[in-house]
Amino acid sequence: MTTARLRQLGAGPGWRCLDVGAGTGTVASWLLREAGVAEVVAVDRHTTFLPGEPVDGLTTLQADVTSDRFGPDLFAPGLFDLVHARFVLMHLPSPAELVEKLAGLLAPGGVLVLSDAVDLTTDAAGDTPYTRAMRAMWQGLRETIGTDISWVPRYPELMLAAGLESVAAEIHVPPLVPGGPLGRFWARTWDRARTAMTATGVVDDAAIDEAERLLDSPGYVGLSPGMLTAWGRRPARP
Repeated sequence: MTTARLRQLGAGPGWRCLDVGAGTGTVASWLLREAGVAEVVAVDRHTTFLPGEPVDGLTTLQADVTSDRFGPDLFAPGLFDLVHARFVLMHLPSPAELVEKLAGLLAPGGVLVLSDAVDLTTDAAGDTPYTRAMRAMWQGLRETIGTDISWVPRYPELMLAAGLESVAAEIHVPPLVPGGPLGRFWARTWDRARTAMTATGVVDDAAIDEAERLLDSPGYVGLSPGMLTAWGRRPARP
């Protein structure tokens, strides 16, 4: 979904790109190899998983987007044709300020693309082991590392407030099918987050085990959290 949207937004030859929270460099590599952009600056707090060997067009930078130094001290204003962040801002404080900061790095006509998690049904859905596990997961993430997905649906609004135009958004929710890859992903995620989840008091270990069994059951249907992607452009020069 990410690469298709970036291609539709015009990412291609000549573009200078900033990938914030680059992780393993998947998006940065795609931009260089498939989209053929001129340059990617891949930024992360920890660059361990980014390519260690030189890659043409790729610059890796260890930096914290929440730091006061992230901005004019590192980059000239208006430097990038694309600023991209996926599953980053949802874990950080002051998202409105971060959107404004990232928008300020765009060249005229440049595009800001933000993707983060949304959960459309957990709070409103019926009480099941699956929905309880999801509620406990989000609460545990919020209490331990500050994750807050309640801001994510407001990204288009924040982009408009930051002066961007042609703002739009889309949501992708992959299917949750018995024994499928998404179910296995959530089971692994819950296993890693068990301590934080059980600390909320919403679930115990037995409840998590029951929720994981439901993920393999043809008798259960549910809707997974998905990914919202929002984008907007800095106005071109008159």
